[in-house]
Amino acid sequence: MTNRPSLPDRPGFVYANPILPGYYPDPSAIRVGEDYYLVTSSFEYFPGVPLFHSKDLFNWTQLGHILTRRSQIDLRTRRSSSGIYASTLRHHDGQFYMITTDVRGIGNFYVTAERPEGPWSDPIPLPHGNIDPSLFFDDDGRAYVTAQNGAGYESHIIQYEIDPATGEVLSEPAAIWRGDEGPWLEGPHLYKIRGRYYLMAASGGTSVDHREIIARGDNPYGPFEDKPEPFLTHRGLKDHPVQCLGHADLVEDARGDWWAVFLAMRPVEGGYSPLGRETFLAPVRWSEDGWPEIDNDEGRVTAGEKAVPVLSGERRETADPTAGEKSRLAESRGAAGSGDGQAAAAGRAAANAPKEEASGEEVELRGGFGPQWAFLRDYEEARYDWSERPGSLALRGSRHSLDDEAAAAFACLRQRHLRMELSAALDYEPVREGERAGIAARLNNRGHFFVGLALEGGRRVLLAELRDGERLERAVILPRPPEGLLHLKLRADETGYGCACSADGAEWTAADFFAPVSALSPEVNGGFTGVCVGLHASGAGEEASPAYYSRVRYAPRRQS
Repeated sequence: MTNRPSLPDRPGFVYANPILPGYYPDPSAIRVGEDYYLVTSSFEYFPGVPLFHSKDLFNWTQLGHILTRRSQIDLRTRRSSSGIYASTLRHHDGQFYMITTDVRGIGNFYVTAERPEGPWSDPIPLPHGNIDPSLFFDDDGRAYVTAQNGAGYESHIIQYEIDPATGEVLSEPAAIWRGDEGPWLEGPHLYKIRGRYYLMAASGGTSVDHREIIARGDNPYGPFEDKPEPFLTHRGLKDHPVQCLGHADLVEDARGDWWAVFLAMRPVEGGYSPLGRETFLAPVRWSEDGWPEIDNDEGRVTAGEKAVPVLSGERRETADPTAGEKSRLAESRGAAGSGDGQAAAAGRAAANAPKEEASGEEVELRGGFGPQWAFLRDYEEARYDWSERPGSLALRGSRHSLDDEAAAAFACLRQRHLRMELSAALDYEPVREGERAGIAARLNNRGHFFVGLALEGGRRVLLAELRDGERLERAVILPRPPEGLLHLKLRADETGYGCACSADGAEWTAADFFAPVSALSPEVNGGFTGVCVGLHASGAGEEASPAYYSRVRYAPRRQS
């Protein structure tokens, strides 16, 4: 659902949750003057850490990514749902800071920039903590790293002081909070609000018991007084359409009102969440005794449109999302940064953003990858050629497939709508047995759906394939597809994924092959991501011949 401008006949304004639909978990947001910036986790996808900009907290435009070079992050050997975990964005004394964890890689680190668009520095490593580090700058200029440590029920929060200019550790890490004794106390953030220190974190794991808890004290190291009940949770509300709330961050707007950004999931019937963990927003009120509250302290949040009273007594207008999405994309040109040699390839790809056209919720790929696009573990510039055939992208698949926990050739977008379709025109002549190219929907290496042209038994065929855990299901849809250009379409709804083909792009034939939504849902095949959809080619153990894509388009499907 698209965000909307305020409605004059309501005593407030209206915005739509989630504010970032699709796999955008673990949000962290800041305000710098009249501008808001937000980052999320990215796990095994490259470039890392999507970066968004807003003028009102409700309507967001992706500027690009923060980690755009291999010198910053090398994900080629990261397993599914490893890589970049919860990131925190902060601004202090004219400098931007992004701190995060490279799981099964270099561990905790931060990068800096003078402008949110970059360029961002190479990583400054940190020696302490497990995952989810956060930065806090006190009034006296001291900088503290607050991080999760331990595992499961032994999880706790540690804190230590650093010199933010160099990363030098200035104090020994101290355990400062154990939360509500639940498992996986993580995603901590420390704030100083109205003269007191507030320490907030997620607890209970990322499933239905997920919750956000908060404590306060008079010193950054505590002791901390716990708020008796969770600040935010839907645990026990089994029938609520929004589940698994947590990993929140607080931000004060320009009028002095407070908000929380956080992750949540919207399961479809049967309890499956192919879109993964999405970014939500809720207003925060402060009680008379100094505790933050959401929705009158019930800690509940709704999906879809939400009417919100004007907290400060001053009426505000939300931005009109129909007024120039293309111009906002144009403003973000080159935002993904640049670097040296092959390491900067993804940054250069994102610099092509003006050639990609976006209208509302649709994305059409023309001449270059815009800031919304990502790649599985790595971006090898030589695999993506826009000059070889005018009007088309030449994609050369690697030896890896989507089954492998490796850098398979997969250029993708987050699936942002339960009902959507991805279409492309494909011209491809496979030359080796098992070689293929087409379009795909990927949760992880245990859950993915592919339709495309392949060489099977010495013949060029149209193949569909479903990976569901240990089970692999495949079918030849067309044993003799027409020569030359073939139009493909991947469709999704609340029940699952299907595909169709067309010789002319006008008359479509639906295939009798279906992937149930459970197969591409983390509740069944695990992980912390949601589904990404895009272009995939594989040489079945060898380098593949080029596949030529044109008319690539992502669009929501409206219910009839």
